[in-house]
Amino acid sequence: MSDSLRGPAGSRTAIGEAEAEALVQGICFKTGPPRRLGVEVEWLVHERAAPRRRVPHDRLAAVYAALRAVPLSSALTIEPGGQLELSSLPATSLMECVGAVSADLDTVRAVLREEGLALVGLGHDPWHPPRRYLRRPRYDAMEACLDRAGPAGRAMMCASASVQVCVDAGHEEPGPLGHVRRWWLAHHLGAVLVAAFANSPFAADRPTGWRSTRQLRWTQIGVGRAGGPPLDAAPRRSWARHVLDAPVMCVRAEGDGPWQVPTGLSFREWTRSRAPRAPTRDDLDYHLTTVFPPVRPRGHLELRMIDAQPGDDGWIVPLAVAAALFDDPQASETAYRAVKPLAERTLGLPAPHNPLWRDAARAGLADPELREAAGVCFAAALDALPRLGATTVVTDAVTGYLDRYVVRGRCPADDLLDRPDGTLRHPHGKDVRP
Repeated sequence: MSDSLRGPAGSRTAIGEAEAEALVQGICFKTGPPRRLGVEVEWLVHERAAPRRRVPHDRLAAVYAALRAVPLSSALTIEPGGQLELSSLPATSLMECVGAVSADLDTVRAVLREEGLALVGLGHDPWHPPRRYLRRPRYDAMEACLDRAGPAGRAMMCASASVQVCVDAGHEEPGPLGHVRRWWLAHHLGAVLVAAFANSPFAADRPTGWRSTRQLRWTQIGVGRAGGPPLDAAPRRSWARHVLDAPVMCVRAEGDGPWQVPTGLSFREWTRSRAPRAPTRDDLDYHLTTVFPPVRPRGHLELRMIDAQPGDDGWIVPLAVAAALFDDPQASETAYRAVKPLAERTLGLPAPHNPLWRDAARAGLADPELREAAGVCFAAALDALPRLGATTVVTDAVTGYLDRYVVRGRCPADDLLDRPDGTLRHPHGKDVRP
């Protein structure tokens, strides 16, 4: 049963509960041989000469206007707090993805350099409280919604940055590259990636006690908005059920009217009550963009748990490791065996709101079991990377990361915490006190 209405997107057709669930199941996993790879790199933007000084809005606006005038192959977007994000086109190989994004970053950095600004790879701003840069109805509604659970939502929106790796959903059939296996692997290997790449131990000028404060913020936001589904059912059914039971962030208004931010209204309940108006397919599509689990199926799999990395090219290491562990059958099978013992530590609770993920975010690779699993996974990735066509530059970067961090049970956050004078080293060589 359906009817039509006028809404933000014009004439649309309302949907019911069963239709909404069927639609989600139909689009969440597009199965087939893994052939595509993508990455989204987010960065904090700081003053080159004085990283602790917050960049004024007008300077950000000017440089972003300049960036929109230069040709890039990646999509350039600005996050609510002024963070800069580049999203690659789907690539047919690891090196195609690395090459395209590296070239775009060179272009972006050249423009920023002219304005005295720089990209900084940290998972959470160590100095400044969250501040909104963008004023749009979506972010107004998001802020109002997330504020109900405390300040973590604003920090996520405005003070965090990540490396998000996108891999294909995998085969319909079982096996190391099957979508069921990849879905399970993503939720357990994800904790290893959190620990290995944790790079956000500071907030508000002091250590938080967590190697990944960014991941801490996600756990503080809550299960309905930032949690994953249980893994005790078929992935499509489990995800569809989770989406329909997730709280509605906003009901968009017609024209320029204010958006409503309902309290305690799930999308399932919205389809039943049809109030304040009946939901539509467009509303369902929008709702899917307001659910932020650590692994999000959007036809492909978004791996959303990795902190932004230090250095100009630090993002390449998590991209290469994830690509190898998901797309090389031998490496994927090794990773599966390595992380399988960690599953008991989840207590059957969804990520990231379970003990395994919390331990990963708090302790990093100081956790012995996570360190052991990371060592096996990085070694498997290194073995697989030549089969994926990786150059020696990429394999050397992964080898260097393995030797510097994983073998020693460390992560980039430990470098920041170990500065004897309490300073952070800016990527351009300037020491700044957090």
